[in-house]
Amino acid sequence: MKMFLFLKSLSRSVHQEQPDPPEFIKTDDQCTSLTVWRKSLIISCNGFTVIDSKGNLVFRVDNYIGRPEELILMDGSGKSVLTMRRRKKLTVVDSWHVYEGEVDDCIRKKLSKRPICCVKKQMNILQSGQNILAYVYYGASNKRYAYTVEGSYANRSCKVFDESRRVVAEIKRKEAAIGGISFGVEVFMLIVQPGFDPAFAMALVLLLDQMFS
Repeated sequence: MKMFLFLKSLSRSVHQEQPDPPEFIKTDDQCTSLTVWRKSLIISCNGFTVIDSKGNLVFRVDNYIGRPEELILMDGSGKSVLTMRRRKKLTVVDSWHVYEGEVDDCIRKKLSKRPICCVKKQMNILQSGQNILAYVYYGASNKRYAYTVEGSYANRSCKVFDESRRVVAEIKRKEAAIGGISFGVEVFMLIVQPGFDPAFAMALVLLLDQMFS
């Protein structure tokens, strides 16, 4: 908890020279800057805690133990935002379906639930001279990818590119504004460009952590 309070104050100080946006999801001319802490605020759970430039808790993951078959990204109040489920096909390639909200809730109500995308680990990360980590496909298809994730998750240095090779999100190492303090790989930055969903960007972080940790 002391670490969380420190990150809140640090997040404010890092962004104090920039005007704070009125809402977490920024307008079209502003990017979203998030601090990601690879730790749950619940003592008995592993997970992630995500705060914005004002120090507000915006995302959390509390069901992160080992290599689960399902991950649920929640907002700061605990409401399910996105559910990620590992595909069960007999394959060596690690791939996941991403759904809006909570999948189990739809099952209880006997509603059909289609994934909004499929994220597939790239086995040959040096293909075509590019360090591609994963492909993001539309829906449940694996025929046409919408985004590629490139870089090194182990070093917390990754970029998400759209089909036109525009960077829509980026994972970066976080350093304190004063004294050059390094937080290692447990605390890092997630920068999301205008027009790209911050929740979906955080979902990609969770899947990269599963695939490359």
